[in-house]
Amino acid sequence: MAGRTFDEWQVGDRIDHEIRRTVTETDNLLFSVMTHNPQPLHIDAEAARASEFGQILVNGTFTFALMIGLSVGDTTLGTLVANLGYDKLVMPKPVFIGDTMRARSEVTEVRVSKSRADAGIVTFQHELANQRDEVVCRCLRMALLKRK
Repeated sequence: MAGRTFDEWQVGDRIDHEIRRTVTETDNLLFSVMTHNPQPLHIDAEAARASEFGQILVNGTFTFALMIGLSVGDTTLGTLVANLGYDKLVMPKPVFIGDTMRARSEVTEVRVSKSRADAGIVTFQHELANQRDEVVCRCLRMALLKRK
């Protein structure tokens, strides 16, 4: 089991996740098509070239999903009961094809579940940064985790 149980987390714990991921044109196109998102900035090179960005923008929901995915192995893999929600999602910088992403996480809150004696809630602040160390996505994730 790679993830940690509720009892193994403390406020202030930080992880720089080792796995990095370079975003490809295929990633962006497939994700946009699979989620029925026809935004020209994501799938039309000519429209994107004519925009203020001058190139294709990576779909923001892919960016968010990648951030969470990069964090799972070190945080909740095998210990998650359920994700309870996400809050304060921001995307301060755009992501472009060819950007290499890395994630980091910090525990901001830990509390025992009031309704489940076998679980507790850990709130993570996840951040995703590109190869220029610019934060491109950030959010809080509330996860219900198994207790020992």
